[in-house]
Amino acid sequence: MADEARTTRTGSEQTDTADSLAAEDFYYDGPYLVFTEAYHRKRGYCCNSGCRHCPYR
Repeated sequence: MADEARTTRTGSEQTDTADSLAAEDFYYDGPYLVFTEAYHRKRGYCCNSGCRHCPYR
């Protein structure tokens, strides 16, 4: 679950993050924002964090 936000965000912080991403780029798993394969492909590289949906590993 390394692609999930490392800290739990609430209120406007969480909204600001979600508002800057397309709906296909993430989903919530409980309090965590999880990036999808579509987001990782748009980013274009592996961050070596063991992301759940990383297409590069």
